[in-house]
Amino acid sequence: MALACGTASLVAVAALREVLDSGIESTLLSVASLQASAVTQSPSGRMAFHEWELTPEEAASLRDLNRYAQVWTEEGESLLRTQYIEADLPLDREALRAAASGELVWAEGDFQGTPVRSLYYPLGRLGGAHAQHVLQVAAPVERRDRTIAVAAAMLGMIVVIAAAGTFLGSWWLANRAIRPVQEIIDQSEAVRGGGSPHAIVASADTKEYRRLVDVLNRMLRRLDDAFEVQRRFTADASHELRSPLTALLGELELALRRERSPEEYRRVINSALEEVHRLSRVADDLLTLARSDSGAMQPRLRNTNLVESAARILDRLRGKASAKQVDLRLHADSPIVGLFDPDLMDRLIWNLAENAIKFTPQGGSVDVHVEREGDRARLTVSDTGPGIPGEKLERVFERFFRLDESRRAPADASGSGLGLSIAHAIVMLHGGEISAANRPERGAVFTVRLPRQPSS
Repeated sequence: MALACGTASLVAVAALREVLDSGIESTLLSVASLQASAVTQSPSGRMAFHEWELTPEEAASLRDLNRYAQVWTEEGESLLRTQYIEADLPLDREALRAAASGELVWAEGDFQGTPVRSLYYPLGRLGGAHAQHVLQVAAPVERRDRTIAVAAAMLGMIVVIAAAGTFLGSWWLANRAIRPVQEIIDQSEAVRGGGSPHAIVASADTKEYRRLVDVLNRMLRRLDDAFEVQRRFTADASHELRSPLTALLGELELALRRERSPEEYRRVINSALEEVHRLSRVADDLLTLARSDSGAMQPRLRNTNLVESAARILDRLRGKASAKQVDLRLHADSPIVGLFDPDLMDRLIWNLAENAIKFTPQGGSVDVHVEREGDRARLTVSDTGPGIPGEKLERVFERFFRLDESRRAPADASGSGLGLSIAHAIVMLHGGEISAANRPERGAVFTVRLPRQPSS
């Protein structure tokens, strides 16, 4: 603003000077024409100015209005001057020579401590007798300079006031515009992990910041959800690890209280070995999920026949199914080959089929279907168990999620609660999708769809 106003002021001062100089020059040109006629009109060649009849006192009082005149030779010799000046006008010899050659020349100088503007007028224009004579007409320009100085001072004050006002207004406006951002930053910095849910309320009703606040609050809600999942996961993992450790510690302490027979020691060792296997499974499952979360688990893709994988896994599970008198059946028409990680596919089918066997009561059945669905492979595992409550269907793939005790299968259905979470992670890793639903007649059904991406 200061630069713009300063530039405009300089232009205004320059324009004002041009206007004032134009007025002075117009007056000087008129006076020069009049005096030139008076000087050259005598037939005898005698030169005389047209003089106003003024007393010296009147001439001094009208100093700013006076127009001084003097005639020079081409060599700079004074021939005539008006009666109200007692000394020669300031002579610009270059201007004199240019005027002697026939040009009208303007110049400025100082006369008796007063700045004057002069016109050098060639008298040769009015007759050959005065070809070597030049008329100089001068006028004081003090009033012009005072006018320009006053205008410049006023414009300078306007520049200062405008710049200061703009600075203060911009400062106020910037503070007002930035204050909500500072409040949002302060509330964001106050957010700490854990604890109760957080929300930013600063400027939430301001149109310009509403979207920013909404985005931050959605991010905070996602972070709160992630913290809650992490807390629940940590608590559940601690519980799953503590239970077998507690059982293992109790068995060993009980065995050491007194001497026991080899059969009793063997029973304690077998029981401890079962708890160690359980700990190993939980630790392995946790490691798998941790690698999946961190992106470290990368599939080693190669041509894999899902029908063969399913048949091999079901053969390994038939002993467990037979122990519960569960009919385990595979339904597949032809080989279905795609680019999959065979080890992860085995684990996916194992987790889904084992989960179905656990929750299927004695005498029930588990059906595994492997089918082609366009350019995808579809794996379906259904059982005749108690099914899944409708409000729990979206949560079955959460880690350590378990149904209510009243809906759970018998004691052999115990587990870490990580099997379906690992299955979900494997499906996502292959770019597929997995869903859970209830069968119309009874039982649950899990459906997996995987892009086959067959190699050429």
